[in-house]
Amino acid sequence: MVAQREEPVGAAARGATTIADRVVAKIAARAAREAVDAVPKDGRPPQASVVVHRDVARVSVSVELDYPTDVGRQCGAVRGRVRHRVETLAGIEVHEVAVHVERLHSAHTAHDRKRGRLK
Repeated sequence: MVAQREEPVGAAARGATTIADRVVAKIAARAAREAVDAVPKDGRPPQASVVVHRDVARVSVSVELDYPTDVGRQCGAVRGRVRHRVETLAGIEVHEVAVHVERLHSAHTAHDRKRGRLK
């Protein structure tokens, strides 16, 4: 009796893995949090939304930053980190990372808000 060798099954024949947009958004938000110097004391952590179409992602990230800060450097760091982490962890190519700075927090304005005054 001769044992028959089975031919290896190709990747396309084994099926497909689909990663939900909300999972990719969580990866992007976590990567943005890693990239910013610090989340402001009274600020929200970075949030992300993602649209994935045919293994290509477009990511939108909202951040709040301390003031003063180099906004351009911070946004560049967020873009780079988000692109790298999504491509590495999810295996999805990232064509666009839009970073929206929602608010700048300063110690001076936080102090004024506690007393109820606006300047």
